[in-house]
Amino acid sequence: MSRKVPEQEYEKTLSFRLKQWFNGTKDPFLNTVEMKPQKEVEKDEDIDWKRKREKRQRIEKIYDLAHNWEIRGFQKFYKIFSGVFCLFLVAMLLIAVSYLPSYGHPENPANNEVAERYIENGLEETGAVNIVTGMILDYRAFDTLGESHVLFIATCTVLILLRKDKSKDGKDIEASDRIYEPKNDVILQTAARVLMPPIIIFGIYVILCGHLGPGGGFSGGAIIGAGLILYLNAFGFQKTERFFTGKTYKILSVSALGCYCLAKSYSFYTGANHIESVIPLGTPGAILSSGLILVLNICVGIVVAGTMYTFYVMFRKGGY
Repeated sequence: MSRKVPEQEYEKTLSFRLKQWFNGTKDPFLNTVEMKPQKEVEKDEDIDWKRKREKRQRIEKIYDLAHNWEIRGFQKFYKIFSGVFCLFLVAMLLIAVSYLPSYGHPENPANNEVAERYIENGLEETGAVNIVTGMILDYRAFDTLGESHVLFIATCTVLILLRKDKSKDGKDIEASDRIYEPKNDVILQTAARVLMPPIIIFGIYVILCGHLGPGGGFSGGAIIGAGLILYLNAFGFQKTERFFTGKTYKILSVSALGCYCLAKSYSFYTGANHIESVIPLGTPGAILSSGLILVLNICVGIVVAGTMYTFYVMFRKGGY
């Protein structure tokens, strides 16, 4: 028959430490766990009713439809304009469809001449072994420039809508951001230390070799952005902001977009005026080849990586 162990001896045993670990009061690696349980919100019915009444009064005062002729006029104009715009859009689409060649007509082109040009002359004209990259960053690089600007504008919109400034006393919101998660997760930090260098190196490789094989600025930038998010989750904002801050993102994005715009403006100008470009295409298959495509891939990768990381930070914290 087992004897009862004194309390002091029981606290030194492994079973007691396991019990604390299961209960979430103590961690064998981190000692005291920093996670704090969230308190239940106690609702005051009087305060809740008062707030609802004030909200209703504000709405009735602002949107007084019985006496506010501006709102009533706008609603009528909006309905009329919406109907006219829909009719105009349907008419334009029907007119455009009417000019399309009839299905099965003998004079319709059997093959797509544009795709044929990309496949047959892509390597000679762009110097890129990867035909897809040559098409995106050379033949239709103007469209890719617009896509990069759309990413940048989307990030600016998120910054405007979700940005949280510092409090009046100058304190940051780092403490409130991580109060419900452990700051020293050994497993996550160890995995991040091991995986972070290969992720960044692989992302750089995908960007630099996008004109030679599968990859490019979009996919390589997404890999680097994922690596930055992993590092942030493992080590927090304080360590991540040592090398990547909001100012860093703005400088990199503006510089990348400016470089892309200048590089392709040169190509557009020379091509439109039938001027031979002084930038050589290089030897197909070499890392320094395909003219400006390598530079454009780097610019796109910087924009994509920064945008992914910024989106995550803004939705999680509201600023960095």
